[in-house]
Amino acid sequence: MRLKINREIQALTVRVIDGSGEQLGIMQLRAAQELANESKLDLVEISPNAKPPVCKIIDYGKFRYQQTKKEKESKKSLHQVKIKEIKFKLNIDTHDLEFRLKRAREFLAKGNKVKLTCTFRGREMMYMDKGRVLANSFIEKLKDIATVDAPPQVMGRNMTVIISPVPQKKVKSKDSEQKGDSASV
Repeated sequence: MRLKINREIQALTVRVIDGSGEQLGIMQLRAAQELANESKLDLVEISPNAKPPVCKIIDYGKFRYQQTKKEKESKKSLHQVKIKEIKFKLNIDTHDLEFRLKRAREFLAKGNKVKLTCTFRGREMMYMDKGRVLANSFIEKLKDIATVDAPPQVMGRNMTVIISPVPQKKVKSKDSEQKGDSASV
């Protein structure tokens, strides 16, 4: 959003706030601009929809820098959910399966979804039920931290399952429980 500054402001009267946040009151635009010029700062229209519009006497360059800094900081805190894929075959060794379970736990702990893909080759297509059992055991071992989004589905020579992390529940602290118990006594 582009803010109007100095000569771009078109209102006749404005509510003026100085740099420290102190209200100077409602005054004519020309008087507000003179105050801003005396302090060698800019008159910035903060709230154009208010009656009268609210203007602040601040350094506009510094203000824009702080705004962009806040926007970047808020973008950092956002976590985009990604789908990580773990592939295995029907005759996977137990150690390999445990290693893939460990990786799946890491992905789920970071908040990512996991797509389990069991690939069938050649005559393994006759043993789809064994693949389903393998996928269900994988899901069973991860049920403490994950939920199934889509049940096992066969697409060509692959069986896929999508699991996502369990949302973290708000855990009541012991202090709040004790306060609640003492209040009821």
